[in-house]
Amino acid sequence: MRGDGTDFPRSGPRRLSCDDVTEIPEHLLKRSRERRASLGGDDAPADASAPAAADAPGTAVAPAAAAKAAAPAKVAPVGPPPAKPDPPSVVAYKKRKKIPVWAMMTLSILPLWGFMYVRALTPGPVVVHGPLGDGAKVFAGVCATCHGADGSGGVGRPLNNGAVLKTFPHIEDQLNLVYTGSQAYAIAGLKAYGDPALGHLGFNNAYMPAQGGALTEAEILAVVCDERYNIGGADPASPAYSAEYATWCAEDSPIYAGLQDGSITFDNITTTPAGKGVLPIGTKPRAGTGAS
Repeated sequence: MRGDGTDFPRSGPRRLSCDDVTEIPEHLLKRSRERRASLGGDDAPADASAPAAADAPGTAVAPAAAAKAAAPAKVAPVGPPPAKPDPPSVVAYKKRKKIPVWAMMTLSILPLWGFMYVRALTPGPVVVHGPLGDGAKVFAGVCATCHGADGSGGVGRPLNNGAVLKTFPHIEDQLNLVYTGSQAYAIAGLKAYGDPALGHLGFNNAYMPAQGGALTEAEILAVVCDERYNIGGADPASPAYSAEYATWCAEDSPIYAGLQDGSITFDNITTTPAGKGVLPIGTKPRAGTGAS
């Protein structure tokens, strides 16, 4: 029927032409192709109502082929660049034999071992006991101020190089002087202490101060032994001093032991067995004895 209400003339059956078929929009065709691709890919059966992709106008590539073309190509992973070869000096160092750890430790302690070895071979200080050892301490603390640390003299008379042995040929005269002091000689009217031939009474217009009371009698003997043998140069092994050394200054001297324990004094020494044959000392000034 027409729009005006009249019917088409019917002259017989009418055939549909290609122009009478409604054209399917392109976006619907694309959606259909994507649907088929998601369900079965290229092998899915084509819808009879839709034209083939190759026959559809305006379609260049099937959806599956387009998806494959759009997929990025696989790229091989890129790793770090190859290491540069070592220079010849480094190669030679790596090939060289290394010193073992135990050898390095041994070498590190060699200086310490050498120091200990040398110390072991170095003789220790000689420790002197008896009158000579004790007397050296007394001299350093009391007598060195006037007579010098080496006995070379100063305010007091020189004692080294045998000087003290010439002044006092006998040890008893020196013990008497150290105890009483030289001023007591002048007061007593004596002209000299020690060997009268030398006439020593003072030195540098000064007197030797008395040590009796400031030092014990054992300390006076000890410092006199130090002055005669350590400073003065007397040889304990010589015939001139061997007997004196054994009696007065040896480590096992009976007189020194008696002075230490009080059994012997300067006043009674000649009456004791240890003092048999020695000269009297006393605690007051007395005339000295010559060398002969």
